[in-house]
Amino acid sequence: MRVESAGELRSLQGWLRSDPEVRRSAAVEVRGSAPRPGEMGTAMDVLQLVTGNGWSAASFVLALVAWRQTRPQRGRLEIRRGDTVCVLTGGSDEEVERVIRALDTDRDEDASR
Repeated sequence: MRVESAGELRSLQGWLRSDPEVRRSAAVEVRGSAPRPGEMGTAMDVLQLVTGNGWSAASFVLALVAWRQTRPQRGRLEIRRGDTVCVLTGGSDEEVERVIRALDTDRDEDASR
């Protein structure tokens, strides 16, 4: 997952780690990227979830939506699973259902490989 700032990333990491459903089925880790020219150190800009068999796209997406509702500015949230990329912007019911379907479809394709 990618969010707009390191502070938001740390907030999301803490939120997901405190959610019992997510914690039960996924490990939540921050992954740094290589610094760009002129930058010092690494940028924390990606949150990685390593999921197990009990992973539920619906529980995960609902946890993301709940976190976004606590944020003063609800920026773009990019979710990548394999070749599937989903973006949460507004958090409408239709958007949430679309993301859940896309993540479940990608999961089913992974299981069949």
